[in-house]
Amino acid sequence: MAPPSAGPTSSTTAESRRLRGILELALPVLLVQGRRLMGHPALRELYPRYLVLAHTKIRASVPLMETALAACRRLPDDPVAVLLADYLEHHVPEERGHDEWLLADLAAVGVAAEEVRAVVPSPSVAALVGAQYYWVQHVHPVGLLGYIGLLEGYPPAPEEIERMRTATGYGAEAFRTLLLHAELDPHHGAELDELLDALPLTDAQRNLVGLSAITSVQLAAAALQELLDRA
Repeated sequence: MAPPSAGPTSSTTAESRRLRGILELALPVLLVQGRRLMGHPALRELYPRYLVLAHTKIRASVPLMETALAACRRLPDDPVAVLLADYLEHHVPEERGHDEWLLADLAAVGVAAEEVRAVVPSPSVAALVGAQYYWVQHVHPVGLLGYIGLLEGYPPAPEEIERMRTATGYGAEAFRTLLLHAELDPHHGAELDELLDALPLTDAQRNLVGLSAITSVQLAAAALQELLDRA
Protein backbone atom coordinates (compact mmCIF):
# COMPACT_ATOMS: atom_id res chain seq x y z
CA MET A 1 0.00 0.00 0.00
CA ALA A 2 1.36 3.39 -1.03
CA PRO A 3 1.34 6.43 1.24
CA PRO A 4 -2.13 7.83 0.53
CA SER A 5 -2.74 11.11 -1.19
CA ALA A 6 -5.22 13.48 0.41
CA GLY A 7 -7.83 13.42 -2.36
CA PRO A 8 -10.33 10.84 -3.64
CA THR A 9 -10.07 9.40 -7.14
CA SER A 10 -13.56 10.06 -8.50
CA SER A 11 -16.84 11.87 -8.07
CA THR A 12 -19.23 9.84 -5.96
CA THR A 13 -22.88 9.48 -5.02
CA ALA A 14 -24.96 7.72 -2.37
CA GLU A 15 -23.12 4.80 -0.75
CA SER A 16 -19.79 5.63 -2.36
CA ARG A 17 -19.99 9.20 -1.09
CA ARG A 18 -20.78 7.94 2.39
CA LEU A 19 -17.76 5.62 2.41
CA ARG A 20 -15.51 8.37 1.07
CA GLY A 21 -16.69 10.67 3.83
CA ILE A 22 -15.92 8.07 6.49
CA LEU A 23 -12.47 7.43 5.05
CA GLU A 24 -11.65 11.12 4.83
CA LEU A 25 -12.63 11.66 8.46
CA ALA A 26 -10.38 8.78 9.51
CA LEU A 27 -7.52 9.43 7.11
CA PRO A 28 -5.56 12.18 8.94
CA VAL A 29 -3.97 9.66 11.32
CA LEU A 30 -2.54 7.81 8.31
CA LEU A 31 -1.56 10.97 6.47
CA VAL A 32 0.50 12.05 9.49
CA GLN A 33 2.56 8.87 9.23
CA GLY A 34 2.85 9.24 5.47
CA ARG A 35 4.29 12.73 5.92
CA ARG A 36 6.72 11.39 8.51
CA LEU A 37 7.91 8.84 5.97
CA MET A 38 8.20 11.32 3.11
CA GLY A 39 10.13 13.81 5.23
CA HIS A 40 12.40 11.36 7.03
CA PRO A 41 16.10 12.23 6.74
CA ALA A 42 16.97 8.54 6.32
CA LEU A 43 14.36 7.84 3.64
CA ARG A 44 16.90 6.00 1.48
CA GLU A 45 17.43 3.45 4.27
CA LEU A 46 13.73 3.38 5.18
CA TYR A 47 12.36 2.88 1.69
CA PRO A 48 13.30 -0.82 1.36
CA ARG A 49 11.75 -1.48 4.77
CA TYR A 50 8.63 0.39 3.68
CA LEU A 51 8.39 -1.85 0.60
CA VAL A 52 8.74 -4.95 2.79
CA LEU A 53 5.92 -3.65 4.98
CA ALA A 54 3.79 -3.09 1.89
CA HIS A 55 4.53 -6.63 0.71
CA THR A 56 3.32 -8.13 3.99
CA LYS A 57 -0.04 -6.46 3.32
CA ILE A 58 -0.35 -6.89 -0.42
CA ARG A 59 0.56 -10.57 -0.48
CA ALA A 60 -2.64 -11.16 1.51
CA SER A 61 -4.92 -9.20 -0.85
CA VAL A 62 -5.79 -11.84 -3.44
CA PRO A 63 -6.28 -14.68 -0.90
CA LEU A 64 -8.50 -12.35 1.12
CA MET A 65 -10.62 -11.44 -1.88
CA GLU A 66 -10.84 -15.09 -2.90
CA THR A 67 -12.13 -15.89 0.59
CA ALA A 68 -14.74 -13.14 0.22
CA LEU A 69 -15.74 -14.47 -3.20
CA ALA A 70 -16.22 -17.96 -1.78
CA ALA A 71 -18.34 -16.49 1.03
CA CYS A 72 -20.48 -14.64 -1.53
CA ARG A 73 -21.07 -17.84 -3.47
CA ARG A 74 -22.46 -19.43 -0.33
CA LEU A 75 -25.17 -16.73 -0.34
CA PRO A 76 -26.87 -17.20 -3.74
CA ASP A 77 -30.12 -15.56 -2.58
CA ASP A 78 -28.44 -12.48 -1.10
CA PRO A 79 -28.57 -9.61 -3.64
CA VAL A 80 -25.59 -7.83 -2.05
CA ALA A 81 -23.48 -10.99 -2.16
CA VAL A 82 -24.43 -11.65 -5.79
CA LEU A 83 -23.33 -8.18 -6.93
CA LEU A 84 -20.19 -8.35 -4.79
CA ALA A 85 -19.29 -11.73 -6.30
CA ASP A 86 -19.57 -10.28 -9.81
CA TYR A 87 -17.23 -7.45 -8.81
CA LEU A 88 -14.69 -9.76 -7.17
CA GLU A 89 -14.66 -12.16 -10.12
CA HIS A 90 -13.55 -9.22 -12.24
CA HIS A 91 -11.29 -7.56 -9.69
CA VAL A 92 -9.29 -10.52 -8.36
CA PRO A 93 -7.46 -11.16 -11.67
CA GLU A 94 -6.57 -7.46 -11.83
CA GLU A 95 -4.86 -7.70 -8.43
CA ARG A 96 -2.83 -10.83 -9.11
CA GLY A 97 0.91 -10.34 -9.21
CA HIS A 98 1.07 -7.06 -7.32
CA ASP A 99 3.15 -8.77 -4.65
CA GLU A 100 5.57 -9.79 -7.39
CA TRP A 101 5.81 -6.16 -8.48
CA LEU A 102 6.95 -5.31 -4.97
CA LEU A 103 9.53 -8.10 -5.03
CA ALA A 104 10.92 -6.64 -8.26
CA ASP A 105 11.11 -3.20 -6.65
CA LEU A 106 12.88 -4.70 -3.66
CA ALA A 107 15.34 -6.52 -5.88
CA ALA A 108 16.18 -3.14 -7.40
CA VAL A 109 17.21 -1.88 -3.94
CA GLY A 110 19.16 -5.02 -3.10
CA VAL A 111 16.65 -7.05 -1.08
CA ALA A 112 16.23 -10.68 -2.12
CA ALA A 113 12.79 -12.21 -2.61
CA GLU A 114 13.44 -15.07 -0.20
CA GLU A 115 14.33 -12.56 2.51
CA VAL A 116 11.05 -10.70 1.96
CA ARG A 117 8.92 -13.84 1.93
CA ALA A 118 10.47 -14.91 5.25
CA VAL A 119 9.35 -11.74 7.04
CA VAL A 120 6.73 -12.32 9.74
CA PRO A 121 4.13 -9.54 9.47
CA SER A 122 3.80 -7.20 12.43
CA PRO A 123 0.82 -7.53 14.79
CA SER A 124 -0.71 -4.42 13.20
CA VAL A 125 -0.56 -5.94 9.73
CA ALA A 126 -1.93 -9.23 11.03
CA ALA A 127 -4.77 -7.34 12.70
CA LEU A 128 -5.40 -5.26 9.58
CA VAL A 129 -5.85 -8.31 7.38
CA GLY A 130 -7.20 -10.58 10.10
CA ALA A 131 -10.10 -8.26 10.91
CA GLN A 132 -11.20 -8.54 7.29
CA TYR A 133 -11.09 -12.33 7.39
CA TYR A 134 -13.23 -12.32 10.53
CA TRP A 135 -15.87 -10.02 9.09
CA VAL A 136 -15.92 -11.85 5.75
CA GLN A 137 -16.32 -15.26 7.35
CA HIS A 138 -18.48 -14.45 10.36
CA VAL A 139 -20.52 -11.35 9.48
CA HIS A 140 -20.84 -10.55 5.74
CA PRO A 141 -18.26 -10.35 2.91
CA VAL A 142 -19.44 -6.86 1.96
CA GLY A 143 -17.38 -5.54 4.87
CA LEU A 144 -14.29 -6.03 2.71
CA LEU A 145 -15.31 -2.98 0.67
CA GLY A 146 -14.25 -0.68 3.50
CA TYR A 147 -10.74 -2.13 3.27
CA ILE A 148 -10.71 -2.00 -0.53
CA GLY A 149 -11.94 1.59 -0.38
CA LEU A 150 -8.77 2.58 1.45
CA LEU A 151 -6.46 0.58 -0.81
CA GLU A 152 -7.97 1.77 -4.09
CA GLY A 153 -9.30 5.20 -3.21
CA TYR A 154 -6.15 7.17 -2.43
CA PRO A 155 -3.35 6.41 -4.88
CA PRO A 156 0.03 8.13 -4.54
CA ALA A 157 0.37 11.33 -6.52
CA PRO A 158 3.03 11.19 -9.27
CA GLU A 159 4.77 14.25 -7.84
CA GLU A 160 5.05 12.52 -4.44
CA ILE A 161 6.64 9.50 -6.09
CA GLU A 162 9.10 11.77 -7.87
CA ARG A 163 10.01 13.42 -4.56
CA MET A 164 10.70 9.99 -3.09
CA ARG A 165 12.91 9.10 -6.05
CA THR A 166 14.86 12.31 -5.60
CA ALA A 167 15.21 11.89 -1.84
CA THR A 168 16.30 8.26 -2.00
CA GLY A 169 18.44 8.36 -5.12
CA TYR A 170 16.97 5.06 -6.30
CA GLY A 171 16.14 4.53 -9.96
CA ALA A 172 12.68 4.28 -11.47
CA GLU A 173 12.83 0.47 -11.29
CA ALA A 174 12.49 0.74 -7.49
CA PHE A 175 9.17 2.60 -7.81
CA ARG A 176 7.32 0.43 -10.31
CA THR A 177 4.58 -0.55 -7.88
CA LEU A 178 3.88 3.01 -6.75
CA LEU A 179 3.82 4.25 -10.35
CA LEU A 180 1.48 1.49 -11.48
CA HIS A 181 -0.89 2.13 -8.59
CA ALA A 182 -0.91 5.84 -9.40
CA GLU A 183 -2.02 4.86 -12.91
CA LEU A 184 -4.47 2.05 -12.10
CA ASP A 185 -6.11 3.00 -8.82
CA PRO A 186 -8.27 5.86 -10.15
CA HIS A 187 -9.97 3.35 -12.48
CA HIS A 188 -10.28 0.79 -9.70
CA GLY A 189 -11.70 3.43 -7.38
CA ALA A 190 -14.34 4.35 -9.95
CA GLU A 191 -15.33 0.68 -10.30
CA LEU A 192 -15.68 0.40 -6.54
CA ASP A 193 -17.85 3.52 -6.42
CA GLU A 194 -20.09 2.07 -9.13
CA LEU A 195 -20.48 -1.16 -7.17
CA LEU A 196 -21.22 0.61 -3.89
CA ASP A 197 -23.90 2.76 -5.49
CA ALA A 198 -25.59 -0.35 -6.93
CA LEU A 199 -25.68 -2.35 -3.68
CA PRO A 200 -28.97 -2.58 -1.74
CA LEU A 201 -27.19 -2.38 1.60
CA THR A 202 -29.00 -2.91 4.87
CA ASP A 203 -28.20 -0.58 7.75
CA ALA A 204 -26.13 -3.34 9.37
CA GLN A 205 -24.13 -3.90 6.17
CA ARG A 206 -23.60 -0.18 5.71
CA ASN A 207 -22.29 0.09 9.26
CA LEU A 208 -19.99 -2.89 8.69
CA VAL A 209 -18.44 -1.27 5.62
CA GLY A 210 -17.85 1.90 7.62
CA LEU A 211 -16.34 0.00 10.54
CA SER A 212 -14.06 -1.88 8.15
CA ALA A 213 -12.89 1.38 6.60
CA ILE A 214 -12.14 3.09 9.91
CA THR A 215 -10.36 0.04 11.29
CA SER A 216 -8.31 -0.31 8.11
CA VAL A 217 -7.09 3.28 8.33
CA GLN A 218 -6.22 2.98 12.01
CA LEU A 219 -4.29 -0.27 11.62
CA ALA A 220 -2.51 0.83 8.44
CA ALA A 221 -1.40 3.94 10.32
CA ALA A 222 -0.26 1.83 13.27
CA ALA A 223 1.79 -0.42 10.99
CA LEU A 224 3.52 2.55 9.37
CA GLN A 225 4.09 4.22 12.74
CA GLU A 226 5.76 1.05 14.04
CA LEU A 227 8.14 1.12 11.08
CA LEU A 228 9.00 4.78 11.58
CA ASP A 229 9.37 4.53 15.35
CA ARG A 230 12.00 1.82 14.86
CA ALA A 231 13.98 3.94 12.41
